[in-house]
Amino acid sequence: MKIAILSQDSSLYSTRRLKEAGEQLGHEMRVVDYLRCYMNITAHKPTVVYQGKPLEDCDAIIPRIGASQTFYGTAVVRQFEVMGVFSANESQAISRSRDKLRCLQILSREGIGLPVTGFAHSTKDIDGLIEIVGGAPLVIKLLEGTQGIGVVLAETHQAAKSVIEAFRGLNANILVQEFIKEAGGMDLRCFVIGEKVVASMKRQGAPGEFRSNLHRGGTAEKIKLTPEERSTAIRAAKAMGLRVAGVDLLRSNHGPVVMEVNSSPGLEGIEKATETNVASKIIEFLEKNAAKGKNRDRIQY
Repeated sequence: MKIAILSQDSSLYSTRRLKEAGEQLGHEMRVVDYLRCYMNITAHKPTVVYQGKPLEDCDAIIPRIGASQTFYGTAVVRQFEVMGVFSANESQAISRSRDKLRCLQILSREGIGLPVTGFAHSTKDIDGLIEIVGGAPLVIKLLEGTQGIGVVLAETHQAAKSVIEAFRGLNANILVQEFIKEAGGMDLRCFVIGEKVVASMKRQGAPGEFRSNLHRGGTAEKIKLTPEERSTAIRAAKAMGLRVAGVDLLRSNHGPVVMEVNSSPGLEGIEKATETNVASKIIEFLEKNAAKGKNRDRIQY
């Protein structure tokens, strides 16, 4: 197979591992900077052009779209879909997962466990918003934040009001969520491929840090999921329409709750913590599923 990895940086761990894994399995792998792609949008012969040449012979693509480039990145993925190229994750599913509010609303509709979450526009409604999530302490999240950036723990009602007012004063959209104290700064990253959790790790925040992101000094180790946690992760990925996903869970007193569903989960942390060749599992999934016309969201752009 000829597989293109849509990535801005060929030196990134995840990009390198996917390329290595594909080549080891006998495939022709190519890293394509999606921001350097341009598109011929026509009914006759839609194409994606890269470095002056049409990318016409791809059997499959693996999107590694940066959060800040979601709009253009998903447009490139969508163009490949129009051409009938199989994508590890479809454009519509990537867009769903990148919109944190939309993601939570879809998960809520599917009855998947979530932390109590509030969303409002006017600063006049702050007191009611705080009350919805059970009062302080609570977590305030920027909708556009990634890797723990733009996430604040407000320990008092007044602190929460001040932070919310400050964010809204900058016209930033935010979510307010209950603080799952019993999680103790720990979350679970479940790596889902197809309809199976292929690897899972426990991430623990640094001392005094409620965020468990590895980029923020957290540590990771392999963990065995409960059947309910495994089922929740698979259902969350499926609700988003994602074939490859990193689902982040917290262990709460009322069962596992989903914090985030990531459409471009990093491979470094999960592979090193679990000693699982996740990159090869992604390539093997493409081998089994990359057939012309198997994209599902052909109309729901």
